[in-house]
Amino acid sequence: MRSSIARNEPDEEGPSLGSFPLPSAAFLIFGNKNMALYEHVVITRPDISPAQVDTFVEELSGFLKEKGATVGRTEYWGLRNLAYPIKKQRKAHYSLLNIDGPAEAIHELERRLRISDDVMRYMTIRVESHSDEPSAVLSRKERRRD
Repeated sequence: MRSSIARNEPDEEGPSLGSFPLPSAAFLIFGNKNMALYEHVVITRPDISPAQVDTFVEELSGFLKEKGATVGRTEYWGLRNLAYPIKKQRKAHYSLLNIDGPAEAIHELERRLRISDDVMRYMTIRVESHSDEPSAVLSRKERRRD
């Protein structure tokens, strides 16, 4: 007696139509449409200079380009007060990166940031689209200047 459950077993020609492709084959199937949009905020130690923060962000951008991602816009929000002390520090440098890239590049970026001594915290959020206007933090800074 044969069961009525359809099995997902490979034929001699290859996998059946109902089988799932390998994750590494997604690029071959979908092309660059598999890339997602992310907003990535990095909080770095207050005892490094803003020039060192810019260099650090440029290194992150270069690393992401090597992994097949593109960095659309970067913003330096400056030395800001923290909501609560982190590693006995009350201030930190904030930076924002708009990233368009594969999830593997983001995972490797986060792994590197966990290892880095200069990074206090980071957060990556997947978004539907990137905004062309300045972030809320920068627009608030500009309003105060006026």
